[in-house]
Amino acid sequence: MALLQISEPGKSAVPHQRRLAVGIDLGTTNSLVATVRSGQVDTLADSSGEHLLPSVVQYRADAPPIVGQDAKSAAATDPYNTISSVKRFMGRGLADIISSSDYIVYNIDKKDEAVPRIQTDYGKVSAVEISAEILKSLRTRAEESLGGELSGAVITVPAYFDDSQRQATKDAARLAGLKVFRLLNEPTAAAVAYGLDKKAEGIHVVYDLGGGTFDISILHLNRGVFEVMATAGNSALGGDDFDKAILKWLMKEAGFEGYTDQRLIRFLIQLACEAKESLTTKTEVNVIVDFNQELQWQGVLTRAKFCELVDPLIKQTLLSCRKCLRDAGIKVDEIEDIVMVGGSTRVPRVRELVGEFFQSEPLISVDPDKVVAIGAALQADVLAGNKPEDEMLLLDVIPLSLGIETMGGLVEKVIQRNTTIPVAKAQDFTTFKDGQTAMSLHVVQGERELVSDCRSLAKFELRGIPPMVAGAARIRVTFQVDADGLLSVSAKEDTSGVESSVQVKPSYGLEDSEIESMLKDSLINAKEDVEARKLREQQVEAERVIEALEAALAEDGEALLSAQERESLVNGVKKLKKSAKKDDHLTIKQIIDSLNEESTTFASRRMDTSIRKAMSGHKIDDFSE
Repeated sequence: MALLQISEPGKSAVPHQRRLAVGIDLGTTNSLVATVRSGQVDTLADSSGEHLLPSVVQYRADAPPIVGQDAKSAAATDPYNTISSVKRFMGRGLADIISSSDYIVYNIDKKDEAVPRIQTDYGKVSAVEISAEILKSLRTRAEESLGGELSGAVITVPAYFDDSQRQATKDAARLAGLKVFRLLNEPTAAAVAYGLDKKAEGIHVVYDLGGGTFDISILHLNRGVFEVMATAGNSALGGDDFDKAILKWLMKEAGFEGYTDQRLIRFLIQLACEAKESLTTKTEVNVIVDFNQELQWQGVLTRAKFCELVDPLIKQTLLSCRKCLRDAGIKVDEIEDIVMVGGSTRVPRVRELVGEFFQSEPLISVDPDKVVAIGAALQADVLAGNKPEDEMLLLDVIPLSLGIETMGGLVEKVIQRNTTIPVAKAQDFTTFKDGQTAMSLHVVQGERELVSDCRSLAKFELRGIPPMVAGAARIRVTFQVDADGLLSVSAKEDTSGVESSVQVKPSYGLEDSEIESMLKDSLINAKEDVEARKLREQQVEAERVIEALEAALAEDGEALLSAQERESLVNGVKKLKKSAKKDDHLTIKQIIDSLNEESTTFASRRMDTSIRKAMSGHKIDDFSE
């Protein structure tokens, strides 16, 4: 009788059968899907041969949404139901969506600030639902092209996407019926597409300027390990801002300032985008406005004027580049390659200023629109098990430190920024008061020393801690960041085994300006933060000493101390209370040290008394058994 065959884990039961996997670049302006076929990787086209799918969705009252070019064409005539650049809204709160929209004002439901929804003829839709429609369209295209159901996808996100934005992207993929192998940072995907992972040891820079986001990443290749040394960027800066700069110029030149008709605004934005793209190859372009034969204007936009309009935006990206170099601890002359990614890097002025900054000609051989999707497809092919022998190892990093709030509103960093992910780190904490049976844990993100200066991610409680004296309990808090950059935190008390945990869910409402200013603030306020931390630490210690001494004096002061000794300690406590309200941490420390030294005899007497009570009625032999 022949033995039945069982396939190896992670491999197909049918020899030579490949699992269908794709890489998806979910972009602000355009999206793409790519795959590996017969050893070759390329993006997949629709039935008309178009590879780029405009990231635009039009909603209708009694029909399915329209996605792509047809929706984009309807933007000027149906602006309130046609949503574009939705990537900027992912994981964002109401205030962010309103401020990000600028000239485009959708009908937004202002009742739900946590998950804002845009009112359309179809109904209310969130950024996640809109993105899901784009992903559905890409999934359908891939399954029709490949002739089967997808086993999974790698979806790219900007390196500077925070946890809420990453979680929103995964939620959109789930709604679209896609299994996500992993979220991959766009700069990392681009480096893979350029084959930087196959080179010898070296340092490479990926400059990624898309339609709505900017990332700069410094990558180090060493012995086959591809590591992100540092990353910086702006999740609300891209080609859309170039269009808006032209739009403002156009409205001023044409005398259209003050017009709020959304059909006109969308029409002018389309003209601005077309002018920007034409100036890639031309030195000037005629701009002709003929809006419903009501508003007419004609003018010329030169490349020189365009450069003047967008230079401040490009220089913002170079500030991030300088910050990233500083974080990585390297100089410009140590960089081997500069890879240009994203459609906005087609702008000649961008390439010129980036080349000047890095003192080297950027790499532009791979289509900047396709490079991210291609890299994602290569990684998806590996994760699907089609290339189990592939040695590609991608190590991304977290952009901002993660920590826990401790007494006094201080931040104890558990995972430092630029730590390679996936990662898990643990640290032990303890109780502050005698008999404490619960602990409130506050998870924060940021580089500052005080909780008030950092971003709150989540709060949860650990209950059931056995009552002990302050400082006796041992609570191990574990932070775990997975390959997608998503965080989970757990806390466990050692003796009882009680445990609690939290999966950090989207924390909506963080303004884009907060993200980019966090690192800047930490550097500017470094000295003041250190002093503030020292003060808070001494104030917390003072509170502990005061509480312990007052409790001890109330219980044993009269029995174990002379009147003079008791008065001296009471005065010392009063002095410490007064000092703790001031801003001199050195004075507080001196008084604490003096009180600790002065109370040593009292502590010894209390301990001796406790031992005598414990031994009362027992023999020495009872304790030696």
